[in-house]
This record gives sequence, C-alpha cells and structure tokens, in this order.
Amino acid sequence: MKAGKLRPLAVTGLKRISLMPELPTMAESGFPGYDVNQWFGVLVPAGTPRAIIVKLNTEIRQFLNKPEVKERFSLVGAEPVSNSPEQFGAYIKADLSKWAKVVSMTGARVD
Repeated sequence: MKAGKLRPLAVTGLKRISLMPELPTMAESGFPGYDVNQWFGVLVPAGTPRAIIVKLNTEIRQFLNKPEVKERFSLVGAEPVSNSPEQFGAYIKADLSKWAKVVSMTGARVD
C-alpha cells in the first residue's frame, strides 16, 4: 500500500484503525453490521486455578498497556485489547456463534 500498488477500500472491523484513520469501515461503506476481526488471546486448560488466571491476566494487561507495546501493535494496524477473562470468554462465545451461523448458511466445511 505504501508503494501505491494496492489501494485499500475499507477496514473490516467496527471502527477505523489508527494506522489509516482516513480509511472507512465496511459499515461506513454501505455494509451495516459487517464485523470481521482477527484476534489473538491466551487460553489456559480447563480447571486452571482462578489465582493463576488472575495473575496471568494482570501481567498480560500490564504488558499490553505499555506505550512501547501499543506503538508496536499500531505499526501493523492492530490495537491491543486488555480485558478480563470473563469478557474474553464472552467474546469467544459470541465469535463462535457468529461463525457457526456462517458455516450453517454456506455449508462451508474443512476437507
């Protein structure tokens, strides 16, 4: 894109990104409700003691909130989200539900 060989049309999330604030979202481009994101997270095995989950979450949140870490993420158009284990669990469930509907509607399958 920097070389001018690619012209981005829109971002796929619900909000614009700091790397290219002039680039509209898909919703702003006429596709209301369009929300496709790539996410990464840290998961632990079921049954992990709550104290370990809380400690891990605290350390990760502190790391993600460092200015230098936020800057590195922004260089690739990403914005770190530091939320609670419960919020992340709810996000994963909602994302699975969304994509299950897409798979059901399209008949998509892994070969």
